[in-house]
Amino acid sequence: MLLEVDNLDVSFRSDGGEVTRAAADVSLSLDRGEVLGIVGESGSGKSSVAMSVARLLPSPPAFWPKGRILLDGADTLAMPTRELRRLRGSKVGVVFQDPMGSLSPLHRIGDQLAETAMIHGVSRAAARAMALEWLEKVGIPDPVSKARAFPHEFSGGMQQRVMIAMALMLGPDLLVADEPTTALDVTVQAQVLGLMKSLLAANSGLLLITHDLGVVANMATKLAVMKDGRVVETSSEPAEFFRVPKHPYSRALVREARRMELAA
Repeated sequence: MLLEVDNLDVSFRSDGGEVTRAAADVSLSLDRGEVLGIVGESGSGKSSVAMSVARLLPSPPAFWPKGRILLDGADTLAMPTRELRRLRGSKVGVVFQDPMGSLSPLHRIGDQLAETAMIHGVSRAAARAMALEWLEKVGIPDPVSKARAFPHEFSGGMQQRVMIAMALMLGPDLLVADEPTTALDVTVQAQVLGLMKSLLAANSGLLLITHDLGVVANMATKLAVMKDGRVVETSSEPAEFFRVPKHPYSRALVREARRMELAA
């Protein structure tokens, strides 16, 4: 199994010592070639779980009172910082919700892509070549000139394409995408999702975090529904889930998705 989340709790401790639990007793699994969609409203705990996979939550204030996160059998919660740095990018790639907040406004696009490779031991010349190659792969025209541009010169959809390139250029086994299309219009959403799916290696897995059931219906091979920090339903047959959701909250989500689809 590529990824196993086993009875995980995610909590945050304030400066005053007050503890808030964001997720409780979460168990999930994802194998190579699978797309696991985690759905739920804002505050359901889905992003806290996803960001815990590569330990991207700042700790403190985040901590994990119990549970394990096994990536190819290695517990990321027990890894030292140096090993985690090697893991990010080479083993786990991440596409965040807000690309403008993830890209440095002070550095050129090509330099940021090249730096991602250089951190993992790729030479400067090879890293620059990889940057141009991946700009082309994600559909950015004239990659040589675009590599010299700054993030603010790109549209939101183009910025997200850069983030996809950055996440995938080192061939990670697992891609974590946290609400990757929230800020994009419907047409660009479809392009970005299709791009992620087409570029992800066949032997890699995708953990897709979203509140949009339409995205899950089009992308996921299995799904989990979260509410109030807990997984309330899982399904390895998304088509069956949409036909007959079992949990009352899942039924409410599906009804609302159908209502919005009819209103569109």
